[in-house]
Amino acid sequence: MADSAVDALKRDGRIVVVGASLAGLRAAETLREKGFTGSLTMIGDEPYEPYDRPPLSKQVLLGRSPAEHTALPRRRAIDAEWRLGVPASGLDLAARRVRLADGEEVPYDRLLIATGVRARPWPNPAEADLDGVFVLRTREDGAALARRMAEGPRRVLVIGAGFTGSEIASACRERGLDVTVAERGAAPLVGALGGVVGEVAAELQRENGVDLRTGVMVTGLEGDSTGRVRAAHLSDGSTVETDVVVVSLGAVRNTEWLAGSGLGAGPRGIACDAGCRAFDIRGIVTDDVFAAGDVARSPHPLFGYQFISLEHWGNAVSQAETAAHNMVSESSDRRPHIWVPAFWSTQFGVNIKSVGVPSMGSEILIAQGSRAERRFTGVYGYQGRVIGAVTFDNARWLQFYERLIESTAPFPPEFDNVDRRPEGRQPMPADFPDPSVPTHGPTVTLSGYSPADRRMTFTPARH
Repeated sequence: MADSAVDALKRDGRIVVVGASLAGLRAAETLREKGFTGSLTMIGDEPYEPYDRPPLSKQVLLGRSPAEHTALPRRRAIDAEWRLGVPASGLDLAARRVRLADGEEVPYDRLLIATGVRARPWPNPAEADLDGVFVLRTREDGAALARRMAEGPRRVLVIGAGFTGSEIASACRERGLDVTVAERGAAPLVGALGGVVGEVAAELQRENGVDLRTGVMVTGLEGDSTGRVRAAHLSDGSTVETDVVVVSLGAVRNTEWLAGSGLGAGPRGIACDAGCRAFDIRGIVTDDVFAAGDVARSPHPLFGYQFISLEHWGNAVSQAETAAHNMVSESSDRRPHIWVPAFWSTQFGVNIKSVGVPSMGSEILIAQGSRAERRFTGVYGYQGRVIGAVTFDNARWLQFYERLIESTAPFPPEFDNVDRRPEGRQPMPADFPDPSVPTHGPTVTLSGYSPADRRMTFTPARH
């Protein structure tokens, strides 16, 4: 009996993974687990093998672990050729070749793109180059910022109060450093969790000694005669004297290298189907190019088939495993990626966890506990169903709400419990900002079809 095409691929095929990331590594491990014995090439723009990013804003900044100790544990040997420190610069879909910045080309039979995101830089390049201005995304970023924090700066300014910015502010206070946080939204975390929860986050920061400035933008950074940052100017006319600035303005998806390739990729990520197969610019699904992790956006049946991009650790793992499975499986054996989003953060001694997509919610119900005690569960509702939940030091309820989200249970939840307080009797507006006004550091990006969406733009491939 002749081998199927998939059997031949698993035995002799060439698979290339662009992105030596969490998603890239877990996909490579899964490929080997699924019996792929062909050639495997891992391409990464950084000189390091895959490492874990969450510790960079926690243990590394606190001085508890050096940045080089963040390497991801290996679940199994992957027997790969590593091409590190050389980014991918282009893709030829017809010839099935990845171009590298050093001029080499790498052929493939199946390609997984897991290039993730990078930190959004400060928009003024001259100011961004001042000594003392940092972003936090890479291992080198974490090591450099930790070194500067260990020197005892007189004040740290964090621009942006999303999750990363808030964690950086928390690390500063834990190290005894004065810190100012400037956020253009009404409160920290407002883009991800809404104003009701954002108000709690704001109180938490101020109670822990953070100089929190909301509703303001940083209009410029000022350096001294030696090129070191010395002050920041804010839109309300105030000036913050500072010698360390951390720019935490969210992320940019790493898709520029795909320009002109004909792949459906752009600033919002790489569009793919529920099986992680990438679309081309005509909306036709490819069968040899897959995407996973922060750079991918795919439709989710639990959330109205919106295309969702998730900057979540767990999603990167789950999507990578699904993509790898589908890359070496017959079409009848492929499976969809329908992981329920989950996220966690630790700041100012409080453990914050969420499931679902809170940012889709129009209402919130404090179902357990009390905001005043910083120990509660908030449940988000959208069009009469449970769409998300967040807990502050109350994670034991999360699995329950995850099941409600998976079963499209009605909102508000139809149950009572001994821990429900008076503030949890009625839902209230979740108070998310106008989606047309960007906020710092969302971890979930919704795009694609919406009843209000009437415009579509096609960008042709360059030849």
